[in-house]
Amino acid sequence: MPLSRHLLPQLTGRLCLTDGGLETTLVYHDGVNLPCFAAFPLLETPEGRDRLFAYFRPYLELARKYAAGFIIDTPTWRANSDWGKALGYSADDLARISGDAVRFVKALAGRLATERTPVIANGVVGPRGDGYKVEGPMTVKEAEGYHDAQVAAFAEAGADMVSAITMTHPEEAIGIAKAAAWRDMPVVISFTVETDGHLPSGHSLRAAIEQVDTATGSSPIYYMINCAHPLHFEDALAEGGAWRERIRGIRANASTKSHAELDAATELDVGDSADLALRYGALRRRLKDLCVVGGCCGTDHRHLAAICETCLEQAAA
Repeated sequence: MPLSRHLLPQLTGRLCLTDGGLETTLVYHDGVNLPCFAAFPLLETPEGRDRLFAYFRPYLELARKYAAGFIIDTPTWRANSDWGKALGYSADDLARISGDAVRFVKALAGRLATERTPVIANGVVGPRGDGYKVEGPMTVKEAEGYHDAQVAAFAEAGADMVSAITMTHPEEAIGIAKAAAWRDMPVVISFTVETDGHLPSGHSLRAAIEQVDTATGSSPIYYMINCAHPLHFEDALAEGGAWRERIRGIRANASTKSHAELDAATELDVGDSADLALRYGALRRRLKDLCVVGGCCGTDHRHLAAICETCLEQAAA
């Protein structure tokens, strides 16, 4: 049954899974060369598409096993004009690829979704810059204009929603939220934080969420945290308030290392999946609306399996 953009299953509190660390899995586990850490060029060849399908399959099997929804991301985190130019892609190329990415994940959703496992096609917008630090911060107007072409391509291709992933400062997030609102697309904002629980821009999670909500009339359907270990943001969530209730998703790193340490690493740190799962369980107790769980750098389907077991045992109890 086709999904409605405004009746997404995670908005009812339904547990929905995401994948883990796409790029780190492809590079370190599968030996795939990803210049600029960009996965979107894989969409250009049958072999690349097969590789992406093989990557997503175990996550979809987990969702079926646990009768959870699955939010399947387009591999477009790097598919913006700055990164595209570095890889030799024009603006027209990127618009075409963003649309193709949606059609690719929607085809997977059509093949693998069931009534017990709805699959949501999610258009991923990445940061203009690095994702670990603020490089040339944009104004809201600049960010809206910069990211609008990709959001438009997602909307035209029929994505169910859009997610801005690994946001480092509120202004870029606000610009993306405004572009999505203009296209009548549900949008999720996911911030990353440093080891002190603050965004790379220095904003607290509370300040960033409140700034985006104030500037957009609370247009994001919810917020997430990604690309940080729970140790880095658990304390930041101790403070109550309406801002915290806006967080519905967590995609944590496997490693407890800082962004700077991960940037310098030559080997993948897969962390402790059992400890990570327990921390997700604790976060589910603290954040009453947390229903979207997945992973980020260093995680794979084995981490998510441990997280599912912990979260569903907790729900049963």
